[in-house]
Amino acid sequence: MPAPAVPQSVITEAVGLACRAPSLHNSQPWRWVDHGTSVDLFLDHHRIVRSSDSSGREAHISCGAALDHFRVAMAAAGWVIHVDRFPNPNNREHLANIQFSPVAHVTDAMRDRASAITRRRTDRLPLHPPAHWDTVAPLVNAAIDHEAVRFVMLADDARGRLAEASQLTESLRRYDEFYHRELQWWTANVRHSDGVPAEALVSSPEAERVGVNRAFPSREHAERRPDVARDEARIAVLITPEDTPRDAIACGEALSTILLECTMAGLATCPLTHITEMPESRRIILDLAGTTGIPQVLIRIGSAPPVDDVPPVTPRRSLAEVLEVDR
Repeated sequence: MPAPAVPQSVITEAVGLACRAPSLHNSQPWRWVDHGTSVDLFLDHHRIVRSSDSSGREAHISCGAALDHFRVAMAAAGWVIHVDRFPNPNNREHLANIQFSPVAHVTDAMRDRASAITRRRTDRLPLHPPAHWDTVAPLVNAAIDHEAVRFVMLADDARGRLAEASQLTESLRRYDEFYHRELQWWTANVRHSDGVPAEALVSSPEAERVGVNRAFPSREHAERRPDVARDEARIAVLITPEDTPRDAIACGEALSTILLECTMAGLATCPLTHITEMPESRRIILDLAGTTGIPQVLIRIGSAPPVDDVPPVTPRRSLAEVLEVDR
């Protein structure tokens, strides 16, 4: 039986939602090709942030998150995706070939999850503890493939050592001119379709109240969330068995699932990868998690003050830049 063709408008809308996935410095290292009966996802090696991601690990995580966002968007449109990962052994940038089959019924839960894509933000400001976490945590755990990725909640008393690991990471890079130049480049005011805008960054006093965060170039803001004296977000870590591109893709898919589940529950999130970029910091994380494996991503999960301004939407590249139609 021939593979069913999906209307181009459906693919275009789903890719647009997929590209709302988080990526390192909002670098958006993906490229899509629409063949009608299938879609290919490629890693765009030109958009790897070399100073902090020389192996491309974080770019693969980003593409995994985009792949899961695409799955969610297609489900809401009435299609199940079937993914063949790394289908071309001669082209390791060809991350996935995706085919489709129709679903009999689109549920409200499918639509809610897709709607969460447009509401999700990376919230770098201090947070309150996550409301109703005892209820939300089982939903998050149930949605993850635990054979591929482990989701470990760190104890509240781990925050001090995590802050030390975060500071250690920054100290080891204090004289890394290439790293700091790239940070400046990705946060420059002239960037309009990628990078991290100034309003999404934090001031020095705000950063001090968070403790566990990448040290981006400081921005001057009127003090935000003054009622949150210190960050009380819970911190989770995603751990994979190995450190291969396939592991990183799986981690990205799990990251997407967690972020969207938390968004649907009204929680704020902030993925963190700077601590997992250095072997010294990774060892600290494993010790705190009491396990083995490869720490890939930390996630701050909390509640933003209910009357607070919603963090801004970060920009995205146009579909013409990331999507090729070859029908």
